[in-house]
Amino acid sequence: MDNRDIALEAGGILDAKKAEDITIIDIAEQSSFADFFVNATASNVRLLGALVDEVEDGLARQGVIPKNIEGQPESGWILMDYGDIIVNVFLPEQREMYQLEKIWGDGRFLELNE
Repeated sequence: MDNRDIALEAGGILDAKKAEDITIIDIAEQSSFADFFVNATASNVRLLGALVDEVEDGLARQGVIPKNIEGQPESGWILMDYGDIIVNVFLPEQREMYQLEKIWGDGRFLELNE
Protein backbone atom coordinates (compact mmCIF):
# COMPACT_ATOMS: atom_id res chain seq x y z
CA MET A 1 0.00 0.00 0.00
CA ASP A 2 1.55 3.34 -0.98
CA ASN A 3 0.96 6.66 0.79
CA ARG A 4 -1.79 7.72 -1.61
CA ASP A 5 -3.64 4.44 -1.04
CA ILE A 6 -3.33 4.82 2.73
CA ALA A 7 -4.68 8.38 2.59
CA LEU A 8 -7.60 7.28 0.43
CA GLU A 9 -8.28 4.31 2.72
CA ALA A 10 -8.34 6.59 5.77
CA GLY A 11 -10.75 8.89 3.94
CA GLY A 12 -12.96 5.95 3.03
CA ILE A 13 -13.06 4.74 6.63
CA LEU A 14 -14.04 8.23 7.79
CA ASP A 15 -16.72 8.44 5.11
CA ALA A 16 -18.20 5.06 6.06
CA LYS A 17 -18.48 6.19 9.69
CA LYS A 18 -20.33 9.42 8.89
CA ALA A 19 -17.54 11.96 9.08
CA GLU A 20 -18.38 15.20 7.29
CA ASP A 21 -16.48 17.41 4.86
CA ILE A 22 -13.66 14.95 4.20
CA THR A 23 -10.72 16.35 2.26
CA ILE A 24 -7.56 14.60 1.15
CA ILE A 25 -4.76 16.92 0.12
CA ASP A 26 -1.54 15.86 -1.60
CA ILE A 27 0.99 18.24 -0.04
CA ALA A 28 4.15 16.39 -1.13
CA GLU A 29 5.30 19.27 -3.34
CA GLN A 30 4.69 21.89 -0.64
CA SER A 31 5.88 20.04 2.46
CA SER A 32 8.96 18.28 3.75
CA PHE A 33 7.18 16.63 6.70
CA ALA A 34 4.26 14.80 5.04
CA ASP A 35 2.79 13.81 1.69
CA PHE A 36 -0.93 13.85 2.52
CA PHE A 37 -3.39 15.48 4.87
CA VAL A 38 -6.69 13.72 5.46
CA ASN A 39 -9.11 16.11 7.18
CA ALA A 40 -12.60 15.39 8.47
CA THR A 41 -15.21 16.89 10.75
CA ALA A 42 -17.13 15.09 13.47
CA SER A 43 -20.46 16.54 14.54
CA ASN A 44 -19.84 15.85 18.24
CA VAL A 45 -17.20 14.73 20.76
CA ARG A 46 -18.41 11.12 20.89
CA LEU A 47 -18.26 10.76 17.10
CA LEU A 48 -14.80 12.36 17.01
CA GLY A 49 -13.45 9.65 19.32
CA ALA A 50 -15.23 6.91 17.40
CA LEU A 51 -13.85 8.14 14.06
CA VAL A 52 -10.30 8.15 15.35
CA ASP A 53 -10.72 4.64 16.78
CA GLU A 54 -12.16 3.40 13.51
CA VAL A 55 -9.31 4.84 11.41
CA GLU A 56 -6.73 3.41 13.78
CA ASP A 57 -8.36 -0.04 13.76
CA GLY A 58 -9.07 -0.06 10.03
CA LEU A 59 -5.55 0.88 9.02
CA ALA A 60 -4.01 -1.46 11.62
CA ARG A 61 -5.85 -4.38 9.97
CA GLN A 62 -3.82 -3.52 6.88
CA GLY A 63 -0.56 -3.29 8.82
CA VAL A 64 -0.47 0.52 8.98
CA ILE A 65 0.22 1.71 12.52
CA PRO A 66 0.29 5.36 13.65
CA LYS A 67 3.56 6.78 14.91
CA ASN A 68 1.64 9.02 17.28
CA ILE A 69 -1.85 10.23 18.11
CA GLU A 70 -2.18 13.70 19.64
CA GLY A 71 -5.18 15.27 21.34
CA GLN A 72 -8.37 14.19 23.06
CA PRO A 73 -11.94 14.28 21.77
CA GLU A 74 -12.78 17.00 24.30
CA SER A 75 -10.13 19.28 22.75
CA GLY A 76 -12.01 19.26 19.45
CA TRP A 77 -9.05 18.07 17.36
CA ILE A 78 -7.16 14.81 17.15
CA LEU A 79 -4.10 14.44 14.93
CA MET A 80 -3.06 10.95 13.83
CA ASP A 81 0.54 10.83 12.58
CA TYR A 82 1.18 8.03 10.10
CA GLY A 83 4.51 9.47 8.99
CA ASP A 84 3.85 10.74 5.49
CA ILE A 85 0.08 10.80 6.11
CA ILE A 86 -1.48 13.09 8.72
CA VAL A 87 -5.13 12.44 9.62
CA ASN A 88 -6.90 15.35 11.34
CA VAL A 89 -10.34 14.89 12.85
CA PHE A 90 -11.98 18.08 14.10
CA LEU A 91 -15.12 19.38 15.68
CA PRO A 92 -16.64 22.11 13.47
CA GLU A 93 -15.34 25.04 15.55
CA GLN A 94 -11.72 23.85 15.47
CA ARG A 95 -11.91 23.01 11.78
CA GLU A 96 -13.09 26.52 11.03
CA MET A 97 -10.41 28.07 13.25
CA TYR A 98 -7.42 26.23 11.75
CA GLN A 99 -8.55 26.24 8.09
CA LEU A 100 -5.98 23.70 6.91
CA GLU A 101 -7.52 23.56 3.45
CA LYS A 102 -6.87 27.25 3.04
CA ILE A 103 -3.30 27.04 4.36
CA TRP A 104 -2.48 24.04 2.13
CA GLY A 105 -4.67 25.16 -0.77
CA ASP A 106 -1.74 24.89 -3.18
CA GLY A 107 -1.83 21.11 -2.77
CA ARG A 108 -3.73 18.74 -5.02
CA PHE A 109 -7.13 17.77 -3.62
CA LEU A 110 -8.02 14.12 -4.19
CA GLU A 111 -11.48 12.60 -4.53
CA LEU A 112 -12.36 9.66 -2.28
CA ASN A 113 -13.13 7.44 -5.27
CA GLU A 114 -9.82 8.06 -7.10
